[in-house]
Amino acid sequence: MKTLATNKKAHYDYEILETIEVGIELLGHEVKAAKTGHAKLTGSFVHLRSSEAWLTNAFIGRYAKAAALPDYDPTRTRRLLLHRRDLRRLVGKQQSDRLTIIPLRLYEKRGLVKAEIALARGKRQFEKRETIKRREDERRMRRARMA
Repeated sequence: MKTLATNKKAHYDYEILETIEVGIELLGHEVKAAKTGHAKLTGSFVHLRSSEAWLTNAFIGRYAKAAALPDYDPTRTRRLLLHRRDLRRLVGKQQSDRLTIIPLRLYEKRGLVKAEIALARGKRQFEKRETIKRREDERRMRRARMA
């Protein structure tokens, strides 16, 4: 599986509780653009409405070799394809526990573009500082072992 785009800030800003693999409905030139590395997930999120899941604010740029598309919006809302039982479970957990759903990465699997979404809880500022401190401590211990 080749990773096409990752949401690098997701693990810093959120505590990841559960991940799900979903399909994503893309246009032909968007698939080619994503496979050539013109996709970004930073700042995007999943919105649930009318019994469907939608990926909002994900950037998939214009494919260079495609015909001119004057009305193409690279940050348009895209439908996510997931099983109805997964959708119902996500809706229930999101409403009861005040969680959010974020995309973690886009990747290619058997020629198809898939997305990995996560049920996550937002971290508070002091939790983010603790994460940074723990990471720096681990880095220092690794350096001390190597020296």
